Amino acid sequence: MDINKILKEEFNLRDSQVENTIKLIDEGNTIPFIARYRKEMTGEMSDVILRAFYDKLVYLRNLQSRKDDVQRIIEEQGKLTDEILKNIKLAKTLQEVEDIYAPYKQKKRTRATIAKEKGLENLAIAILKDKVDLNLECKKYIDKEKEVNSEEDALKGAKDIIAELVSEDAKLRKYIRELALREGVISSKNSKDEKSVYDMYYEFSESVKTIAPHRVLALNRGEKEEYLKVKLEINNEKVINHIVDVYVNKNNQINKEEIISAIEDSYKRLIFPSIEREIRNHLTDLAHERAISVFGQNVKSLLLQPPVKDKVVMGFDPAYRTGCKIAVVDKNGKLLDYTTVYPTKPQNDVDGAKKTLKGLIEKYNIDIISIGNGTASRESEQFVSEMIGEINSNVQYTIVSEAGASVYSASELANEEHPDINVSIRGAISIARRLQDPLAELVKIDPKSIGVGQYQHDLNKKRLEEVLSGVVEDAVNSVGVDLNTASYSLLEHVAGISKTIAKNIIEYREENGDFTSRAQIKKVKRLGPQAFTQCAGFMRIINSKNPLDNTGVHPESYDTCKSLLERLGYSLNDLKNRNVDEIDSKIADIGIHKLSEALEVGIVTLKDIISEIKKPGRDPREEGIKPVLRTDVLKIEDIKEGMVLKGTVRNVVDFGAFVDIGIKNDGLVHKSQMSNKFVKDPMTVVTVGDVIDVKVIGIDLKTQKVSLTMKDIKEV
Repeated sequence: MDINKILKEEFNLRDSQVENTIKLIDEGNTIPFIARYRKEMTGEMSDVILRAFYDKLVYLRNLQSRKDDVQRIIEEQGKLTDEILKNIKLAKTLQEVEDIYAPYKQKKRTRATIAKEKGLENLAIAILKDKVDLNLECKKYIDKEKEVNSEEDALKGAKDIIAELVSEDAKLRKYIRELALREGVISSKNSKDEKSVYDMYYEFSESVKTIAPHRVLALNRGEKEEYLKVKLEINNEKVINHIVDVYVNKNNQINKEEIISAIEDSYKRLIFPSIEREIRNHLTDLAHERAISVFGQNVKSLLLQPPVKDKVVMGFDPAYRTGCKIAVVDKNGKLLDYTTVYPTKPQNDVDGAKKTLKGLIEKYNIDIISIGNGTASRESEQFVSEMIGEINSNVQYTIVSEAGASVYSASELANEEHPDINVSIRGAISIARRLQDPLAELVKIDPKSIGVGQYQHDLNKKRLEEVLSGVVEDAVNSVGVDLNTASYSLLEHVAGISKTIAKNIIEYREENGDFTSRAQIKKVKRLGPQAFTQCAGFMRIINSKNPLDNTGVHPESYDTCKSLLERLGYSLNDLKNRNVDEIDSKIADIGIHKLSEALEVGIVTLKDIISEIKKPGRDPREEGIKPVLRTDVLKIEDIKEGMVLKGTVRNVVDFGAFVDIGIKNDGLVHKSQMSNKFVKDPMTVVTVGDVIDVKVIGIDLKTQKVSLTMKDIKEV
């Protein structure tokens, strides 16, 4: 199997890209490092493509390893033929390899193995291959000691062997599998005579090749909760006729009736149940991958939301009976004060809560109130809006996702950060900080708990963790981290840095004070040359003597960067003082290709270096859309059809996007309402955190649901 060729064709790459990327991966380089600092070698493959490339490489290597194992096992049994060897080499999936191996692996006792123990295998072969008189042939195998008491017993056992033989035919299974994928239908009926959230699936059917991933997951969940009976439907007559054509020929025509009987038994008892499981599992795997991808993209969008910097923030964690938890943090996220107020039912102490919060706003000069979007969120929003209207201050509020705040509150990390603060207050601290710096705060939480996907609790946990870990790693490294302020929970996601090394960095910082250069990182315990190479470019040291330490320029390119500055008439001091305004015109005068040749560096790398020195210390998140800040609140009763509102995308799923428009429940923009053109994937239109204009097209006061559209907004 030519792994390189397969990767080249699947990802539409050049030979050199495939070879270089595999080499970089095998050398132990991380995906963020390869994506950022080895663009020349990979042909500028993105982190997303690199991770898909890595997954496929691992799969193909596992496939080759399994092929080798199966070939060895069959050869040890003395049954390896040229045809089997050819089929193993041609197999493109693990399933095909397992189909080839099926007849040769050790089995549990089956009807066929019992028949073989009774000495009936030769009878089965004779029925399939020869013109035999069944009555005469079966009499030869009567053996009362082996419990073959009659011709009927012998024939029954032989047919069991034929049935298993047919069921293990790899080519046949491939044909049926492909037929099911091409022409099969998934259908469902209700198994409980009661209404449920699965009503739409009580009489449902859809083609296997077109069924949407979220419907597969919904069917699986409905089946698990015993509301649905789900099955695969294919043209059974077509399949059986095909099997008959394969196994019935002029040599065994005399026994056609018995062979067909064995084939029908094989199909009903062995083949179809197995194929149905395979197809259902295949659809589930595809649905899981899609849902995990959606989850990952949503998490990345959430992590990379623009920070709201230099603001004093009040975190407001809403609740009813236990009261709303309040935490005030300064511009750097340091806790200043905290309390609990009870403006919601059952206490309804609105006046007392207003007095307390107004005092905190005045005392700490609070800029923004960050309200969690959980239980009692909208009642709390109404309360905050009223309070803001009563004070002479420029305070604004916004709603943030509080998903995972409770998980963080009870975590070991939260206890380390705030050992003397009550668990319930820690959630409010997190809600405040995730407005100031979403990335730094959300990395403290298990990505699965951030809650911006679909059916995440049904997904393969190991695979979900793998993907989300990669998403967090890519997000952290795309932004970079301030080495002197980052928590170890942020540092451990930097390329090449383990949790142990992250803690060692914190320990070094506490013992020696702030880092003054990237080179100093080498002094951290257990951080060797390989780890330094991987991590250094993603570390930022704001007040370093060398301004390049506050850029994405890797230390390996420092000399190149200095030579570039000299050729352009600049110094490192000019860079430090941000006195490089004319850099583009100077580069244009010389020419990027001439500079590349003179500096002996690739054009792609050179362009990255230029981009970094133009804006040292820049945060790529700053270019994103800031969260919507409000001073008033809407009720669903205030909404009218045709109204155009500004909203924040809270979640994107396969069928559309949920948008916060300032009322209790998020409105839904179905994907059919996202564009005048067909939208297959909502993620090509919006991402979590986007601020968009929407028009109200439907209001259901009973269910408190609002339908929205993004189409033809300007015409209103």
